Amino acid sequence: MTNQLHIERNGPIATLVFNRAEKKNSFSLAMFKQLGQILEELEKDTSIKLLILKGVDETSFSSGADITEFLENRFSAEKAKAYNDLTLESVEKLYRFPKPTIALIKTLAIGGGLELANSCDFRFASAGSKLGITAANIGIIYNLTSTKRLVNLIGPSKAKELLYTAKLISAEEGQEIGLIDYVFPMEEVEKECLIFANKIVSKSSTANNGIKQVIQSILDGENEETLEIEQLILDSFSSKDYTEGIQAFLEKRKPNFT
Repeated sequence: MTNQLHIERNGPIATLVFNRAEKKNSFSLAMFKQLGQILEELEKDTSIKLLILKGVDETSFSSGADITEFLENRFSAEKAKAYNDLTLESVEKLYRFPKPTIALIKTLAIGGGLELANSCDFRFASAGSKLGITAANIGIIYNLTSTKRLVNLIGPSKAKELLYTAKLISAEEGQEIGLIDYVFPMEEVEKECLIFANKIVSKSSTANNGIKQVIQSILDGENEETLEIEQLILDSFSSKDYTEGIQAFLEKRKPNFT
């Protein structure tokens, strides 16, 4: 594993750090591939209950895909398809990661960087951060799956405005239109993100991971419980978390979910 992506662990919270500050954490094709591998490993790690994504410092969350690679890796329809398939596979793994996820944005999230953030469950941003998707500046069409996520977050009109103009908006405007969940001053945003994360991991992973799967089914167009979702819900009633939760309630104490 290269140092451009690395994991920091804090109990049940894993933080995936983008460590390419000299290029504002732009993602090379190799980094997208590595991202998918890391997510697969973290999915299997039962000690991890929540994942945070962030840049290595205050320079940037991510400025997106490394455009300097495009002439080599994305300069024909055939090469573009191979590039797009690989990158979208990793982004999809993040979007469907079975545990809660938070994007911690400092200063900048543009293009593929904002695409990664939009694939997380929550987005925290430092005040004044700049956000945008600038595909129209280089003449490419933004992919459907990520466009759908953007539309789900901010609606079709605002999504068109953001994409047509390729403009950058502030974190504050992003919060107003539903793109960003929480905005804090730079010196407070990471602390507030961790407070929020710890609230989540103090609860039942059986419940939270299941809730994420149920909401994902709704986003995927389901209007009724599938057999899989019905079984998921029923299985929760025989889980250790359910036993502990009921016992804690009866004993008037906080549950200790493991």
